[in-house]
Amino acid sequence: MTTTADDRVLFDVDRDKRIATITLNNPKQRNSYDASMRNLLGRYLDEVAEDDDITVVLLRGADGVFSTGADMNNAYGWYGDEGKDDEKRPAKSRPSQRRRLTVDRKSFGFYHNLMGFPKVTVGEISGYALGGGFEMALMTDISVIARDTRIGMPATRFLGPALGSLHMFFHRLGPVQARRLLLTGDIIRAGEVEHLGVFTETCEAEKVTARARYWAEKAAKMPADGVVIAKEAFRLVEQSQAYQGEEVASYLFHAYGTNLQFADGEFNFVKTRAQHGTKEAFRLRDQHFHVPEPE
Repeated sequence: MTTTADDRVLFDVDRDKRIATITLNNPKQRNSYDASMRNLLGRYLDEVAEDDDITVVLLRGADGVFSTGADMNNAYGWYGDEGKDDEKRPAKSRPSQRRRLTVDRKSFGFYHNLMGFPKVTVGEISGYALGGGFEMALMTDISVIARDTRIGMPATRFLGPALGSLHMFFHRLGPVQARRLLLTGDIIRAGEVEHLGVFTETCEAEKVTARARYWAEKAAKMPADGVVIAKEAFRLVEQSQAYQGEEVASYLFHAYGTNLQFADGEFNFVKTRAQHGTKEAFRLRDQHFHVPEPE
């Protein structure tokens, strides 16, 4: 197991099986990640891509939770602390549009590279797969998910539906489910979409780890050169059929969509978080968006 100063991402290689395992290891926050964690994850993926002896990478989360996505304890923290010590700008000013575009372009470069990753990616998904965690789960080539895993894009409730890898959502989920999840921010159980074949295998939670390892070992027996060629062919087909404009559209609309103005009565997460703290802001968010089902 590779350890670093930041042990919130773990990296292990089984050279006999030709499988690398990357584990998000931030269980106290349900394996949410900040920029440094995501960058470390990206570096480990680059290491796998450059290693001719590794054919498969298994993505997972510690303690039975895949990931709840980006850490929202500091929503603007993703854009850096520019202006903090600048007398011309208030300490907590909103990031400029140019800053948003620069940072979001880099952020979505990570997801773009994961979708086009040259080795087989296997997702071991349980507990929660929300936000960026949901995106990564959908981007894996082979995905094993527990039926009771909660999936969705709840951040659309305070950042707007023009969020995330839109091409990927429509391609993998289909337009009906993509619109439902993005326009409502609903969190659903993976078992609800089992019949759609969104994931490779949906099973009981206690079987996820073994089943994901099974698929990883199965894929790792394939000819390494053949797999890389196939992955490039798959990417070419997806680009021509589904992902044209994906690389630009994702970060462009995310940058614009996170610069919203809120009318009276609309829920402003950033303002609410500043007033009440993150945990209470999430509770108030869910309270605001709750609509009882008709009897």
